Amino acid sequence: MSSNVGLVTPRGSGTSGYVQRNLSHLKPRDPATTSRPSPQDLDTLHHRQRQPDQEILEHDRKRAIEVKVFELRDRLEEEGIDEDSIDDQCDALRTQLEAEQLRAGGGAPRTRDLKPHQVHEMARAKIEESERLRSALGISRDYEEGSHWKRQEERKVERRGGD
Repeated sequence: MSSNVGLVTPRGSGTSGYVQRNLSHLKPRDPATTSRPSPQDLDTLHHRQRQPDQEILEHDRKRAIEVKVFELRDRLEEEGIDEDSIDDQCDALRTQLEAEQLRAGGGAPRTRDLKPHQVHEMARAKIEESERLRSALGISRDYEEGSHWKRQEERKVERRGGD
């Protein structure tokens, strides 16, 4: 045994007595030596809403339409209908679905109905939810978080300066 590490004797322990380093142990980081990836000044700590990518949203909308069109095409091909008739019916369904989405205004589905991988749809739903809440509470669009406390501090300074 070297430097009080390991077993005095491996006899009866079921091991060879070889001492290994614990590679899964993580040493705590020293905050003084590590560089912090997050900014230190308070101005950059403001929350920014994640903006959805409109191209991805449009792609998902078109994909949902094409999935329904493909299902119709598959069903009609199994029934043995000729290609020209299938194409006509598929085009009619495509224009009908696009018109329905335009009438619906492209409304975002509820957040509960979204799957975890639909991050852009969730971001759009969250923005719409925030807008509804903001308008319900009567908060102006140009409201800055913490501005009340800044105004209160300015009034305090004015009162002290006026005395």
